[in-house]
Amino acid sequence: MSATTVFANARMVLPDEVISGALTVHGGRIASIDGGPTAEGSVDLDGDFLLPGLVEVHTDNFERHLVPRPKVHWNPLPALLAHDAEMAAAGITTVFDALGVGEADPESLRGSTWDATLATLDACAAQDVLRADHHLHVRCELPAPNTIELFEPFRGHPRVSLISLMDHTPGQRQWENIELARIYYTGKKGWSDRKFDERVAQAGMLQAEYAQPHRRHFVDYCRAHGIALASHDDTTVAHVEQAHAEGASMSEFPTTLAAARAAHGLGLSNVMGGPNVMRGGSHSGNVAAAELARHGLLDILSSDYVPSSLLGAAMRLVNDEIATLPQAVAMVTRTPARAARLHDRGALEAGLRADLVQVRMCTLSDGVRHPVVRGVWREGRRVL
Repeated sequence: MSATTVFANARMVLPDEVISGALTVHGGRIASIDGGPTAEGSVDLDGDFLLPGLVEVHTDNFERHLVPRPKVHWNPLPALLAHDAEMAAAGITTVFDALGVGEADPESLRGSTWDATLATLDACAAQDVLRADHHLHVRCELPAPNTIELFEPFRGHPRVSLISLMDHTPGQRQWENIELARIYYTGKKGWSDRKFDERVAQAGMLQAEYAQPHRRHFVDYCRAHGIALASHDDTTVAHVEQAHAEGASMSEFPTTLAAARAAHGLGLSNVMGGPNVMRGGSHSGNVAAAELARHGLLDILSSDYVPSSLLGAAMRLVNDEIATLPQAVAMVTRTPARAARLHDRGALEAGLRADLVQVRMCTLSDGVRHPVVRGVWREGRRVL
């Protein structure tokens, strides 16, 4: 017999409003939502907010745990468990682990095979030791000669739900400013200036030879297997029009207002980073996420490289009066779920999965209000 749980004394963030009352879960699904006077229940939320579990479509956090320092490769099992715990602590119940394929440097994570990591993920999921529901987002670096070869472990894998098409050739898209690219690669990846200059000199030739055939390969693969497709770092209207023609549902991190406006007009969901919102702008010097939000062009938030920024950024948009609470919550729940073709979650609605997050707002001495995750449930089972 399936257990029934009542979450009482909650401020529930529904798709279009916030109401006080109780939510009942049965068999891992939301059975009913009742507004009105406070009800008694098996879980008393003490007036805290109750949100749908957050849906994260693009996080580099797993890769960060796998390579905590340049050239330091960590065992996949403790890396996965630490990453998974961070996801739950951030209120994320569905995560698309973004793993990159394609890199000329065989010592790099994205230039090596993913077999052991995928085997670890499958084993942990089969033994029910993970807190979040893990999917795979494969980031394909189109100009890299070995991208298709390194994609092989993902081919036919049931967790692959999203593929994004990337081209980090310096001088265009994210790295129009080559000196900003130099700072990134020498800082984060530990490259020398000489290595960076050598890579820049090779980049144009690699792009000319491999980018278009690799792009066709992965677009065809997504169409054939029903996998969601995302473009990456769209800068021009032409970039967006190409992605739309190829069937992309998301434009990840558009770098200009013009590209974001074109994506929105063609029905692609614009994805921007939570750190961009929290920091007040892009670390690459591109368009600010908050600016897109003010123009009504921000659809989905991603934690990118800071898991806690997903909920933090949503609440920052509310605090700055750029979005209402239901609008901001939709950016981290319902909209990413739909863009990724997961229609069984993402909202507090009867019949959907009981992926739930209890959140209390904490006010700091400077008056800033920050969300604190106090409890997380996946399909009605408490995981934090």
